[in-house]
Amino acid sequence: MQYVTDVRSGNELSVLGFGCMRFPRDREKTERLVVAAVDAGINYFDTAYIYGNTEVTLGEILHKNGLRDKVNIATKLPHQKCKVYADFDRFFSEQLERLKTDRIDYYLIHNLSDLEAWSRLCDLGVEKWVAEKKEGGQIKQIGFSFHGALNGFMSLIDDYDWDFCQIQYNYMDENYQAGRAGLRRAHEKGLPVIIMEPLLGGKLATGLPPKAARFFTDADAGRSMASWAFSWLWDQPEVTVVLSGMNSMEQLEDNLKSAENARHGMLSESESAVFAPVVGALRESYKAPCTGCNYCMPCPEGVNIPGCFAAFNTSFAMGFVAGMTQYLTSTGVNHPEKRSGVKSCIGCGACVKKCPQNIEIPKALAVAKKRLEPFWLSAILWVLRKFI
Repeated sequence: MQYVTDVRSGNELSVLGFGCMRFPRDREKTERLVVAAVDAGINYFDTAYIYGNTEVTLGEILHKNGLRDKVNIATKLPHQKCKVYADFDRFFSEQLERLKTDRIDYYLIHNLSDLEAWSRLCDLGVEKWVAEKKEGGQIKQIGFSFHGALNGFMSLIDDYDWDFCQIQYNYMDENYQAGRAGLRRAHEKGLPVIIMEPLLGGKLATGLPPKAARFFTDADAGRSMASWAFSWLWDQPEVTVVLSGMNSMEQLEDNLKSAENARHGMLSESESAVFAPVVGALRESYKAPCTGCNYCMPCPEGVNIPGCFAAFNTSFAMGFVAGMTQYLTSTGVNHPEKRSGVKSCIGCGACVKKCPQNIEIPKALAVAKKRLEPFWLSAILWVLRKFI
């Protein structure tokens, strides 16, 4: 494992971090993964209050195996839920209990989108609260995760003395949200930058269309698609830790293999040149920029929004049949009375304000509906249910 020094704290952070949002549902499988990751040198684990049961799971695993002092825990304050000053302590205390710890090494304000959102928290007294927690040693480093526009990011990092930040960044999102410009600005200010969605919800690892994958394979048949994506990030000196939502031992082993060679400037000129045609091929295929984070869920009407977008994109990247198979499987083909497809969307917009990608979800679902709900689908489903 390679490590980078956090110049603010002096901590040695593993270049590969463990993103806990996509923990396996199987508790024993998750424990094996976490223990193996720590044994291999991964020392940065990222979770959040709203990531289901992951804080509890991580806390129990670290406590049971005596691993707490070997890792840095990063978790996040659900600031939208904070209405009064006392809410900061209420959520933080619950998180300490969930994680079975007396401190959070890297604490983030979750999904700050602009200066207005930060100003609201300041009006509630968040700066005073953070100062007290840092003085008492309960918060070691304070930062924020970001899913807004570039100008919002630039304003945020200049408005407060942050210790670090976390952004979405990958070779498909080079100029999206904070992007490369935000990454460089944060680095200029001396902020460690944690990278989330390095594989765009897994699509850059297992969802590449054949045309895009061939460019990588022709350049180096022995390197995985995920390894190419990680290398693009580690090549950049502004990148500190790259988070990966690993949910199998195979993924962990492949990522560890990549991390062993991680270093700034690791890509040759010819390797760097491979990404341009890959991005071009991908842009021809993916129509909806959904990462499958599930922040938009649950839908009031029961629509499986991430599942619909994933199938929609697959129908272009991997073929219409593959996309439709995925769509019908993920939206309940066997239970027509409970189907969660695009037809159930009524355009209420409840999902829009929760989407970190700022997707106009009802409009995008309407586009997906034209492809995923052709006029003949109802007849085909009736036949399948009748005779199979």
